[in-house]
Amino acid sequence: MKNIFFFVVLFFIGTATLSADEINKTTAAQTGKITVHIIELKHLKGMLGVSLYNSKKGFPGKHEQAYTSELKKISGTTETVVFEDLPYGSYAVSIMHDENNNGKLDTNFIGIPKEGVGVSNNPKIGMGGPKFNDSVFTLDTKELEVTVEMKYFK
Repeated sequence: MKNIFFFVVLFFIGTATLSADEINKTTAAQTGKITVHIIELKHLKGMLGVSLYNSKKGFPGKHEQAYTSELKKISGTTETVVFEDLPYGSYAVSIMHDENNNGKLDTNFIGIPKEGVGVSNNPKIGMGGPKFNDSVFTLDTKELEVTVEMKYFK
């Protein structure tokens, strides 16, 4: 009787371990890619800084605090940037069109951008800039496409 009990306990321990491994594999497998389509670029010069944020910290202008960023040379009025192997979760995209290649977003004396900007969900951009909560979307599938319309205020 003790031997049967021992084998039953070993069976359940082995099954529990297998289930935990399966859960870890499922969690690890929950990654996807976000394809960002950037439209309405007005000038074919300069670079695009495309940043992906997974929290409101630094959003939208502190690109060094983003989850990840890409820098892309502009070659047309529409561009595409792909972020791969991203864990499922909430994200927001912020884009800066650095027309003069100086590595920053140029603004006028009251802070209005002199170069193009854009954020996911394309909310209205008022004083104080766009908010993370207005720009956030959820990655919960293997592939997600987001379209950002660039805005120019000059």
